[in-house]
Amino acid sequence: MIAAARKCRKCRKWLSAPLFIAAAAQLAGCAVNPATGERMITMGTTLEDEYRIGLEQHPKISKAFGGIYDDRRMAGYVDDIGDRLARASELPNIKWTFTVLNSKAINAFALPGGFVYVTRGLIALAGNEAELAGVIAHEIGHVTARHSVQRQSSGTLAGLGAAAAGILLGSGAAELANVVGRGIIQQYSQGQEFEADRLGVRYISRVGYDTGMMASFLTKMRGHARLQNRIKGRPENQVDRGDFFASHPRTLDRVQRAIAEARGARPGSIRNRKQFLQRLDGVLFGGDPKEGFMRGRTFAHPALRFKFEVPQDFAVANRPEAVFATGPRGVVMKFDIAGKHNNPTMAGYIRNEWVRGRQLAGLESMTVNGMRAATARTLINSRGASFDIRFVAIRKDPSRIYRFIFQTPPNLTRKFDLPFRRTTFSMRNMSAAEARKIKPLRIRIRAIEAGDTAAKLTRMMAQDKFKAEWFQLLNGLRPGQRPAAGTLVKLVTP
Repeated sequence: MIAAARKCRKCRKWLSAPLFIAAAAQLAGCAVNPATGERMITMGTTLEDEYRIGLEQHPKISKAFGGIYDDRRMAGYVDDIGDRLARASELPNIKWTFTVLNSKAINAFALPGGFVYVTRGLIALAGNEAELAGVIAHEIGHVTARHSVQRQSSGTLAGLGAAAAGILLGSGAAELANVVGRGIIQQYSQGQEFEADRLGVRYISRVGYDTGMMASFLTKMRGHARLQNRIKGRPENQVDRGDFFASHPRTLDRVQRAIAEARGARPGSIRNRKQFLQRLDGVLFGGDPKEGFMRGRTFAHPALRFKFEVPQDFAVANRPEAVFATGPRGVVMKFDIAGKHNNPTMAGYIRNEWVRGRQLAGLESMTVNGMRAATARTLINSRGASFDIRFVAIRKDPSRIYRFIFQTPPNLTRKFDLPFRRTTFSMRNMSAAEARKIKPLRIRIRAIEAGDTAAKLTRMMAQDKFKAEWFQLLNGLRPGQRPAAGTLVKLVTP
């Protein structure tokens, strides 16, 4: 066993650990990494196994990110870029799948077996084809380097270490080791990100793209993260859990170093800005009408034909399962829709179905814009803190109930009582004609004309706030910079 383990450089590291850990690691087996040529622990996982894992998870991932974006032209475009990059990789013959997700988030990732995803939000941020290709190539690098297998093996070996710690030091140490193990599994390491950058540079250079665009797009993504933090009133450098950087701990200097150190990479010149922008014209920006979106302080859902207002300065997150809005110091509201119910009254629905078994106070019936409704409140304790919770159920019809949950720390309940009442009584159904008038935002490509000023272009942006910042970010401009006449720029309009 020990002789077999010495064939794998990573396995040798475990020989200094307790003997039973080393023996278990040897059983994992090693293989040559197709992208780096180095030996790696595989836990016996083959490329075929990775494909089966990716194929099983593919529909789940698609659903979690709003489904597949319904734009055949954009899908074909991304497929073409991905296929050319994949053919330039060390695994050109596996079954690669490139998917555009219907999400406004700026994100990209890969599953084992060649499943690569980019969001329409990320595509909208890119300024040319080379920047988009750099993102796709980076994700291909994670696949060819088999980083998912490395994460799996790290998690397994961390689990073995946790077992040893539990035996030798007690359960508290085992719990700590498991936390470390989960961290390894949940995101790529900085070393893996750097390796994926080097491989990505290798692939885009082989196709002929300008390798410097990988760094330029990372700068844009950083700018987007900072702008989102400003919009939501958060520290400028805070990383959102749903953000690209939460799972891709990359820095500009490391990307630039990867460009410099990528073996066999020859800088190309292809950017394809005009072709890219022509494909981008008309792509959805922000929320999808099928999922609802914000217009100022109003959340509108044209497909389901309802709308309501969110309290001033609340940050809204529209997720497939619910709409969440967060205010200051633990103040949160949640909206979702329930289906068929068995109670003829909304008070009975709250008491006997929705919040069954919990002690309630202030249960009362009411009417909200012609719809039967009810409300009740309770007190919960979570992680050593107390919160007042108010439930509101509004009956649209026998198959649909609008539901609000308002959470406040007790010392803020009175302050937010009126804003939450206004939200409740702002819930309205829309007519078909009214719903048709609410148009989603889209990226529109426009050539700069003589007389266009930065201020004029900024006023064309449909955002309620930070118009200038959005225009500069989407077009890679400095504050006040005016592109030359004839230059194509991105605008956001209905």
